[in-house]
Amino acid sequence: MSESVIADFVASFNSEASARAEPVKGRILLSEKRLVLAGDEGKVTIPLTSIFDIAVGHVPDGLGEFFSSTVTIAFERSGKRMVAAVEADDDKIEKFTTVLFKAVLNGTDVTVKHPARVGGRVTDESFVPAKLFLKPEAVRFRRADDTVDIDLSTVNDFDRLTREINGTEQPVLAVRHLDGGQATLSLAAMDSPRKMSILGRFLRLEYSDLMADLEDVSLSEEQVELLVAVYSTGPGVSLASVLDMESSQLTMVLNDLKADDLVVDADEGPKLTPKGRVVVSKHLEDVNS
Repeated sequence: MSESVIADFVASFNSEASARAEPVKGRILLSEKRLVLAGDEGKVTIPLTSIFDIAVGHVPDGLGEFFSSTVTIAFERSGKRMVAAVEADDDKIEKFTTVLFKAVLNGTDVTVKHPARVGGRVTDESFVPAKLFLKPEAVRFRRADDTVDIDLSTVNDFDRLTREINGTEQPVLAVRHLDGGQATLSLAAMDSPRKMSILGRFLRLEYSDLMADLEDVSLSEEQVELLVAVYSTGPGVSLASVLDMESSQLTMVLNDLKADDLVVDADEGPKLTPKGRVVVSKHLEDVNS
């Protein structure tokens, strides 16, 4: 391929676009324009503009010795819908999935209304043009004068709606999240229902991973209060004083939160992990509602 390759690795793959009945091993090449699955008997070329879904399957515990992780790409060819599956180890599939989502979505033209609502107050913001970019555990909307980052660990809910914008019905992504501790609604519209669906898939995947990390975590009221204090206080503020807690007790609670990967040590003091931000986001959303 003439354009720059952004992913190149060996994996097993199969596709309805090929004549093979069984998966084969070959090279997986991804550029900014196309995905190529190349084997000894030929190759399958998938333009990124033809992809309409990307799904990631995780292997159940205990089956790792028999199966690899899989990403399935749905695409259109000659008016027909087809799928291709790529299998590799967890690390390769995770990295490949990330760059594939970015290759398909980064730079997409969107129209953003941020914030559309803060708390219960509807703002007078208008829809303005922006570019969409995927960041680690975040979605970025680059407007003409500034950049809006939505941290996925602060998201409480997202939904797909339809709104009339400049006289045209368009699919709109509604994201409810925390911004500066306040419940916020942001809206993003795009002309392409295909890309809107892929963006929704990306958000569900990232969000479900964060939720899965919290399934086995059970917190006391004291632990939640400490997480909120870490979120809301600035550097140099004594958490023990804010919470009216003995320093020895504070250390013990912090150690429990570190063990659950909710807090980590930083130069300026304790810092929330993405899992910790999810807990705080949900707690503040419950309080605000």
